Amino acid sequence: MSKNKVAGMAASRFLSGFNCAESVLLTLAGHQGIESTLIPRIATPFGGGIARSASICGCVTGALMGIGMKYGRVQPTDDRLKAYDVASSFMSAFERRFGSLICYDLIGCDFRTPEGHKRFEELKESRCANFVKGAVEIMLEMQKLKV
Repeated sequence: MSKNKVAGMAASRFLSGFNCAESVLLTLAGHQGIESTLIPRIATPFGGGIARSASICGCVTGALMGIGMKYGRVQPTDDRLKAYDVASSFMSAFERRFGSLICYDLIGCDFRTPEGHKRFEELKESRCANFVKGAVEIMLEMQKLKV
């Protein structure tokens, strides 16, 4: 499946109602052939910049969970440096592409206010779906997942 098609699936999931972190993680998991009842549940609290706090972007945390699925440890003696290296590369690429890792910097919404919710609804399709798509594209471009 092409990079654009996979990334488009992530954006479609987001626009259908999954949050940013769920959409990225679901797409990366599916692309890796991983199915679990924990996905997207494990990513739910990370939406809106972690629990709607507008902190680190949910697209970033969703991608980091995807990296963990591929490179994470099973035993405490397993190497963790590969996961850290891939995560660091992803974060640098996302920040270069979009200018920040922070949800508030990216969209300027305070999800804890009615005005912030309204602003998010206005930006959801034009901005946030682009970040969801971009996070998946970056992961695929990094060739850390099979394209």
